[in-house]
Amino acid sequence: MADEVQIRRMTEEDLDSVERIEKETFPRPWTRDNYLHELTRNVAARYLVAEYEGNVIGYAGAWIIIDESHITNIAIDARYRGRGYGFQLVHALLQYLSNLGSNYTTLEVRESNQAAIGLYTKLGFIKVGRRKKYYEDNQEDALILVCDHLPEAEEDFTEPETVFE
Repeated sequence: MADEVQIRRMTEEDLDSVERIEKETFPRPWTRDNYLHELTRNVAARYLVAEYEGNVIGYAGAWIIIDESHITNIAIDARYRGRGYGFQLVHALLQYLSNLGSNYTTLEVRESNQAAIGLYTKLGFIKVGRRKKYYEDNQEDALILVCDHLPEAEEDFTEPETVFE
């Protein structure tokens, strides 16, 4: 298993690293402004980063609406792939989503991205559908995956946005 990484909420200070990883990973990357909007304006969005030896090596995020969630982005710096850091990050994201009240989460993944599909399968995701020609850069289909058995929510979880009734 990989050395332990530190998983924490993404901040504006992380955006240089996130933007670099995004550009290196995706053919149609989100911009710094997209992520800034997610962090500062989208109340449904939550993003985490993975830090190793003081450097951001990955990030993952999702939108949460009441009891469901949708994973928007996951990426690990190419220099750190294949070491288990992606598993740690996605597992932490699933715990976080559960803590926020999500009962299940969905995502899309390129049909050709066997490494990601293997990771998601290992974490309990199953294929439930396909989006034809979903990816604009090459018209590749996306598989729709769902995980409906997130970890148990941590009873003592709170964050600044937590509402107590």
